[in-house]
Amino acid sequence: MTPAPTAAAPFLVTAARDYDPEVSALPGMSLGRYEIDLSGGEAARRLFAAGARHVTLPRPVDVTDPADAAWTVRALSFVGALSSMAISVDWRIRTGPDPDAWRHYSHLHPPTAVLGPPDPAATALAWRTTYYICKCVYRHGPGFLQVRDRRYGELRRFTIDEPEYHAAVAGLADGAHAGTVPEPVLADLMAETLVLRFGDHLWWAPYRVRRWSEAPLVI
Repeated sequence: MTPAPTAAAPFLVTAARDYDPEVSALPGMSLGRYEIDLSGGEAARRLFAAGARHVTLPRPVDVTDPADAAWTVRALSFVGALSSMAISVDWRIRTGPDPDAWRHYSHLHPPTAVLGPPDPAATALAWRTTYYICKCVYRHGPGFLQVRDRRYGELRRFTIDEPEYHAAVAGLADGAHAGTVPEPVLADLMAETLVLRFGDHLWWAPYRVRRWSEAPLVI
């Protein structure tokens, strides 16, 4: 059974041609607003093709609010897709009081602010200083998926070749409603923190990589 994607309303982002805010303020560098009404991966590819190298999200991502779960999984998936293309993102995330919760998301482009932990500034700094592209990714091979995850300080590698897991990952690309992934599959993926649950929605954490930024054995 393929999970049903989460139903989230389109949202507007602003985009610019350069990472540097001062450069982006120069004439011709702003790309204005874009409506994101496609999957996160497709939207990121179109923004990159249009020249975008910096994107600003319209509002914070609050992973502690079950009522906002649809936006949470959609936004996190979109930030992941942007991160995979080295597009910088101006965004904020509320992770709550757990000082280590940020590590679940540490493969995403570092946010402007991390809200909720005991020392927000130190948490944001730790995120920035430990971030690199391809920290938690997956790729397709002939008949299998491979996940490489370094969010927690060591390489964890998973090779997935079962069809039911492939179907689950495909449906989770932009988030999905809980209950649409078979329980044994969901339990396995959540046990490895590859899927996180927010309210009644699920998020597949790794983003897809099509070309390694460095030799795979280094990453």
